[in-house]
Amino acid sequence: MVTLATTLPAIGQAAELNVLTWEGYADKSFVEPFEKASGCKVNATYVGSNDDFAPKLAAGGGVYDIITPSIDTIGLMRQAGYIAPIDTAKLKDFGGIYKDFANGPDVSVDGKIWAVPLVWGSISLMYRPDKVSGTPDSIGILFDPAYKGRISMWDDKSAIYWTARYLGYDNIYDLSDEQLEKVKEKLIEQKPLIRKYWATAGELTELFANQEVWVSNTWTGLQSKDINALKKGFVVKEFSPKEKAEGWMDSMQLVKDSPNEDCAYKFMNYMLSPAGQCGIIKVTGYFPTVPGAVSQCLTPEEQKDRKVNDVDFVKTLKMWQMPARLDKYLEVWNAVKAAP
Repeated sequence: MVTLATTLPAIGQAAELNVLTWEGYADKSFVEPFEKASGCKVNATYVGSNDDFAPKLAAGGGVYDIITPSIDTIGLMRQAGYIAPIDTAKLKDFGGIYKDFANGPDVSVDGKIWAVPLVWGSISLMYRPDKVSGTPDSIGILFDPAYKGRISMWDDKSAIYWTARYLGYDNIYDLSDEQLEKVKEKLIEQKPLIRKYWATAGELTELFANQEVWVSNTWTGLQSKDINALKKGFVVKEFSPKEKAEGWMDSMQLVKDSPNEDCAYKFMNYMLSPAGQCGIIKVTGYFPTVPGAVSQCLTPEEQKDRKVNDVDFVKTLKMWQMPARLDKYLEVWNAVKAAP
């Protein structure tokens, strides 16, 4: 059994740690043991999109200590001056992280580490087999008029990535003006089919639970688990489209001038330890970045499902990157949402 007793020494005086993160990343099941052993109280604020990090940091006035953006956003946080480099000498298990991630783009820059890989996974498609005919295998299900009013999509610029792949574009992170215009047209054409753009994992779960939605993209492993656990008289299934699924990796970043740096490093250490890695993947269904940390908490079948020691799975995905023209992508996505 994984215990915290040897992970962190208790400290006498309580301190605060303010984390800007995703749903499931500060679940009480693993945060409360950390708080008890470290003396650091965790206050979590949740985001629904990677596009939320920059505005919240810009308006926060030093409110946050740790953020957990995805691989296509960590570089922007560094370029914007929001974060500080990581002292890996203070992280006991940093060497256990998959080398592909620890040395990855925007994680390691100019000899410095700017992010601590936390979890990774893919973005798949989810559907109700009792409502969808056949066995879907394509992104095209998101654009199928047969499911008008029963389709949802994540309210995130990655809608551009999905649509670009559906249109046959391979350079999804560096689309030309002409390609972006085609993507925008397709997304606007899709809007009458959309029941709602979902902003959080919980919102999509509710849309399915209330039987408002039958089809959506999804954070692989998380929402399907939550929906099926509700036992509403139906199940949902996931699939990876023939146009390839997107891949992502979320990392912990230390906010520049954090007043709670001591607790921040304690938390990062904890989240790389067996207690932290096992805790977060049990809650979310995502994949660990420290494969050696989960050998005792996952069965062999679960390890296979969570791609433990199978980082080559990354090669089958379209891993997220920061778009070459981020402002243009955000402009296009906002224009789609603003369209009637």
